[in-house]
Amino acid sequence: MAVAKNNELTAIENAMRTARPAFGFAVAIGFFINILALVAPMYMMQVYDRVIMSRNMTTLVMLTIVAVALLISYALLEASRSRTLVRAGAIFDLQASDRVFHMIQRSSESRSGGAQGLRDLDRVREFLTGNGLIALCDAPWVPIFIVGCFMLHPWYGMVATAGAIVLFVLAVLNNFLTRHQLQEGSRAMMGANNYASATFRNAEVTRAMGMHEPLRTRWKSRHEEAIGWQAKASDRSATIMAATKFIRMGLQIAILGIGAYLVVNENLSAGTMIAASIMMGRALSPVEQSVGNWRSLLGAREAYNRLNDLLKKAPPEQERMSLPVPEGKISVEQLLAAPPGVQKPVLKNLSFEVEPGEAIGVLGQSGAGKSTLARVLVGVWPYVNGAVRLDGTEVSHWNPEELGQHIGYLPQDVELFAGTVTENIGRFDDAAHHEDIIAAAELAGVHEMIQRLPNGYNTEIGEGGLALSGGQRQRIGLARAVYGNPPFIVLDEPNSNLDSAGEAALLEALNQLRKARRTIILITHKTNILSAADKLLILNEGTVQLFGPRDEVLARLASPRVVPMQGGTSQKTNAAAV
Repeated sequence: MAVAKNNELTAIENAMRTARPAFGFAVAIGFFINILALVAPMYMMQVYDRVIMSRNMTTLVMLTIVAVALLISYALLEASRSRTLVRAGAIFDLQASDRVFHMIQRSSESRSGGAQGLRDLDRVREFLTGNGLIALCDAPWVPIFIVGCFMLHPWYGMVATAGAIVLFVLAVLNNFLTRHQLQEGSRAMMGANNYASATFRNAEVTRAMGMHEPLRTRWKSRHEEAIGWQAKASDRSATIMAATKFIRMGLQIAILGIGAYLVVNENLSAGTMIAASIMMGRALSPVEQSVGNWRSLLGAREAYNRLNDLLKKAPPEQERMSLPVPEGKISVEQLLAAPPGVQKPVLKNLSFEVEPGEAIGVLGQSGAGKSTLARVLVGVWPYVNGAVRLDGTEVSHWNPEELGQHIGYLPQDVELFAGTVTENIGRFDDAAHHEDIIAAAELAGVHEMIQRLPNGYNTEIGEGGLALSGGQRQRIGLARAVYGNPPFIVLDEPNSNLDSAGEAALLEALNQLRKARRTIILITHKTNILSAADKLLILNEGTVQLFGPRDEVLARLASPRVVPMQGGTSQKTNAAAV
């Protein structure tokens, strides 16, 4: 487990390590920026104490020229620091985003947390380039201005020190009072946004069946819960901010009042009073900005923690030796598996073997574990115990990219991607040959259907294949599955959306694949395509009920038998209904 943690954290830690010199430069350059920030109070003091008293215009001109030159340097350094932080954030993103995207793709829970993970990455990057980090870069140099106040007069220094301490205490109090509310609000808002995304993805269903209003009510309830938590945090934070501004303005009045007292008693000049006021304001500014940006700091920290938690769930990536092209022999040994995040196993002690070139039909009632088996066989879902071997090697030991080239997979819910028909069939491989794409389409029996599309193979199918019908999506998904003539093909309900012509084309494709000695796992509820199967596997509540030659299993299914039920009772049933 420790190895996994180290592997998963390197994506973020290495990105931070790469950008760290830039952050160090921003802190170091902050020293000169803060020194140059003394130009305004020093200029003010010299004008009050020298120019006004002596009425010497030459001194005023020279002081102004020097002050302008130093302020230009100040502006250039500020711009340099901002540009450095922006580029540091870009470096962090470039170093981390590709790796994070890859690991989220590999994570078994990427479907629920992947988009949020990328949003969290953006939030961390935005904080690294924003005003909140600049305030933190200036914070180490606050003592410079406090020392400057002490140099003008100890009373000024004591007022500035007391103000900095009080504002720091308020910052800590702000964190203590709002942390829980912000965490709960962030969690509730993510839940509401995920719920809204799921609703929008199924907009046709909600509109057709009048589900819009109840779903909107449920989303509104979750959204209002998130707003409630955020409102509590904002109320408390607003109170702290109001107290901060009150103390900040009170300190300005205090230092001016003390300065006036010292000037009246002729202990100091009026210039030092103005200079002390500006220097104290500069000293307290980073602390005050930190309080104001505390919410973004907490949000970035929460995003960073969520991102790490998400990455920890991804399996560790290991160097894997390249293996020869498999023949397609499948061995399932004492398999115990469940969907990610589910404790109760769906597949229990499942064992069977498939020889290269065999076509296996998988039958079973809804919930028997057929789709879970399909996902485990292709390596999409991990298994708890047992083994799934392709040509003797566990699928988890294969290089995922190499394994994918040897597998054809048509899921029950066909997912196509925005792009052309050619790109989808060719699996978005830039090196794909048009001859291979057309060959896959002809094998799947969709070549003529594609030719009838508005732009043929160059037709843009839209996000999720919205420009196509359900049957067209399924048939193009089949062409994608057989692209490259993979030795092992898993088809999950491949005829659920097909008409008679589509089923005929599917059956012809299956027969051609059998002649080519491709190993096929065919999951279906319809028995009319079982003629393409050599053997049948019957699942019942995640276990093997029957497995053997097709005709033999069908004969056994056709005869009545006694099936034990829960609670020790039994009933006579016809297994053909399975």
